[in-house]
Amino acid sequence: MRIAILALLFLAVTGSLGAQMIPGQSIVYASHDPAAIEQYRTDSARVRAMVNRLVLAVTGQPDLARAWNSLVAPNEKIGIKISAAGGELFTTHRDVVNAIVDGLVAAGHSRNDIIVWDRSLDGIKEAGYRPEKEGYQLKSIPPHDGYDPKAFFTAPVSGRLIWGDLEFRSDRGKIPLLSDQELTSDDSHFARILSSEVTKVINVPVMSDSTSCGIAGCLYNMTIPNIDNWRRFTQSAYGQGAIAEIYRTPMVGGKVVLNIMDGLLAQYAGGPRPAPNFAIHHATILASKDPVAIDAIVVRQIEGWRAKARLAPITPLALHVQAAGQLRIGNAEVIELRNVGP
Repeated sequence: MRIAILALLFLAVTGSLGAQMIPGQSIVYASHDPAAIEQYRTDSARVRAMVNRLVLAVTGQPDLARAWNSLVAPNEKIGIKISAAGGELFTTHRDVVNAIVDGLVAAGHSRNDIIVWDRSLDGIKEAGYRPEKEGYQLKSIPPHDGYDPKAFFTAPVSGRLIWGDLEFRSDRGKIPLLSDQELTSDDSHFARILSSEVTKVINVPVMSDSTSCGIAGCLYNMTIPNIDNWRRFTQSAYGQGAIAEIYRTPMVGGKVVLNIMDGLLAQYAGGPRPAPNFAIHHATILASKDPVAIDAIVVRQIEGWRAKARLAPITPLALHVQAAGQLRIGNAEVIELRNVGP
C-alpha cells in the first residue's frame, strides 16, 4: 500500500485547516547539573540521573519501569533517533542514550531489539559509541536503498535529486531523452527504519542552531534526516513550512512518544555541523512530549547567546517552529519550564 502524503504547507499556518486538540499550556522539564560535563567530558552517573529524573517528571510515574511502560507498550518496536551530524563533540551523548536504553530494558524491553539511528553515523566511534559492545542496534540510512518507495511525502516545492536519493538515476546525462525536468522531484521518501522498522520513537536531538533552518531541534531531527530529497525544505520560507507538515504525519509525529533534548553541550552558531568556537557547556537536558515547546524554548536560548556574540538572529530562519505551533502540533508560545533538580 502506497503511503502518499500531500503537503498543504502554509494553508494550515493561515488557519485554513482543522486543528488537533493540544493542551492550552505545554510543560517542558529541565534538568541542570554543572558537574555533568567538564572539558567536553560527561559524567555518566550524573547524566543518567538527569535523564531518569526527567522521564519520571514527564510521565508522572513513581518508578522508571512504570514510567517507560506508560510511553511504550511491551510489543512496540522502539527506535531512538539521535543526531550524529556534530561528530565527536556534538553528537547526542552516549550517556544520554545509554540511560534511555537501560530504562527501557528495566521496563522489560529487549536491548537487542532497540534501534538507535541517524542518517549517517560518521564520527560515532569518536563520540564514544562502541557498535560492537552497545547491545542495541546502531543503524544509519543507506543511500538509495534505505528509503521506502511506498512511503513518501509530496510537496509543491521541487527538489533537484542527487546521488543517494531513491529516484536518482546514475545514468542521467547519458541518455539524451532525459530532460532537465527529470532531474527534479516533488516527492521525498521516508527512511525504511521509520516507515517499517520502528513503531515508537524517542527523539533525542542536540541543542544546536542550524545555518539553514535556524534550529536543528526536535522537529528538524525527526524530519530532515529521515527523508531523501530534503534540501528543498531548507532553502526557503515556503519550503520550511513543510517541515511542520512532515512532522505531523502519522509516519513521524504519530510515532514520537518523548522528546529529550541533549543540551549538555550546546552550539549557537555553525550547526548542526561541529563549531567548537560557538559551543557552551550548558549542562542541561530538556524533556517534553511537546516538540514545539522544546524548540521554542531553545530558539530563545540560542538567540540570547547569539545576541551576546553579536550574531544575526535565527528566529527568521526557524519558521518551521512557528508553523508547527499554528498547525497545533504543540505550543510555541504558552509554555511552562519546570526545573527538575538533583
